[in-house]
Amino acid sequence: MVAATRAQLPLRHRPPVLLATAAARLIATLKPRRIRRVLSVVRRGAAPATTAQALAAREAVVAVSARCAGEGCLQRSVATALLCRMRGTWPDWCTGVRTSPFRAHAWVEVDGLPVGEPHRPGEYHRLLVVPATDSRFGACDSRPPGV
Repeated sequence: MVAATRAQLPLRHRPPVLLATAAARLIATLKPRRIRRVLSVVRRGAAPATTAQALAAREAVVAVSARCAGEGCLQRSVATALLCRMRGTWPDWCTGVRTSPFRAHAWVEVDGLPVGEPHRPGEYHRLLVVPATDSRFGACDSRPPGV
């Protein structure tokens, strides 16, 4: 996999991006079900992200982190989702695999399309997803009283 193109990020925009990448590095060390649980809690109350919002977050993360610009797809995807959340939105956070050749991957998507990724939609079979909206109730956190 080729490293993503890295742009310069103005100093005044770096603190939240650095915080998101540092938190993502810690979260990425957790077991998959705990990652999903943590991200599900963090997602609460966020509006669904647009493609432009998710792409801007991804580009900012790649600009400040060499690990995220390279092979660190799990940290990159978590940091992108966390940065979106800091801005009040949430993309679908996904992990999955492809079988030929076998490869695991993590990414964010909006409206079923991967954001900033070189792979085609559907190339990876999604295994874990923290969606922008809670599909059980329609919209994010619009739970019936008492749930």
